[in-house]
Amino acid sequence: MRSYHLDSGAGLSGLTVREHDTPAPGPGQVAVAVRATSLSFRELLVLRGDYILPVKPDVVPISDGAGDVVAVGAGVTAVGVGDRVAATLFPSWQDGPFGLEHLPQLGGSLDGMLTEIALVDAAGLVPVPDHLSYEEAATLPCAAVTAWNALTGDGAGLRPGQTLVVQGSGGVSLFALQFGKALGARVIATTSSPEKAARLVELGADDVVDYRATPDWPGRVRELTGGRGADRVVDIAGLLEQSLRAVAMAGHVACVGFASETAPPVDPRILFGSGASVRAVAVGSRAQFLDMNRMIAVNRLRPVIDRTFAFDDAAAAYDYYASGKSFGKVVITV
Repeated sequence: MRSYHLDSGAGLSGLTVREHDTPAPGPGQVAVAVRATSLSFRELLVLRGDYILPVKPDVVPISDGAGDVVAVGAGVTAVGVGDRVAATLFPSWQDGPFGLEHLPQLGGSLDGMLTEIALVDAAGLVPVPDHLSYEEAATLPCAAVTAWNALTGDGAGLRPGQTLVVQGSGGVSLFALQFGKALGARVIATTSSPEKAARLVELGADDVVDYRATPDWPGRVRELTGGRGADRVVDIAGLLEQSLRAVAMAGHVACVGFASETAPPVDPRILFGSGASVRAVAVGSRAQFLDMNRMIAVNRLRPVIDRTFAFDDAAAAYDYYASGKSFGKVVITV
């Protein structure tokens, strides 16, 4: 069987594929025949050497993947051969708050899913919703669980009739848009072009603000909400001061990522003046993944996939994703 390997920081030229003997699962492990994987911004950080968590040398990359169980190790009873499963990014994070004990992650300190056969802890797997393909299921573990946590993981959660702001058209934002509509919220999306605006409306956005045409997008959000602001903002770029200007008093800002060139320091006066809560979100637990999958199944939601690449074309998939041209997830079939 074949697996891709890389050293973090080596760039795309360091992505290599090698032949291996088919692995056998040990106690508590499951062998998964991977059918599809998907890329997220996290994978570019690993490639560039910028990922905040440890990455082991010669790692099998990519945290997100789905496939079939083909063998189980001793003591495994929760899953069986033939089950369709997806892997959680943090296999030991079952429920509750995140802690240092849950830092081991697929495609980082643990081998990931860009392989024909993956050995995964049985406790780190979830069943795939019946209506989803492997390609669709492979998009869920990082971006979708992050979006679900951003909307529901603070205790109160997004409620019907509330207003949600999602930024841009990356994976987390598109999932947050879909989930927000399924939860009964009004969704305002920001984007950078009329073409993307039209696609966001097709996905269900109630209003779209082009931040290039309207640089004061927080002001426009307040206009659209009668001066009140949004109940919840999913901030994907670290533009916290702008998000705090767009959020309602006692609202919620979920910070799910940042880019160094777009993340200036936050003025504490703006934070206190907003009266809002700011919460850092790093994916989510297995329990949240299961809750999200139930919602996806009930609402028959389908992830947005931009383009699919073959296993042999994994480098081209990375290159395309890094170009920023995609609208939706980039998938690699195995």
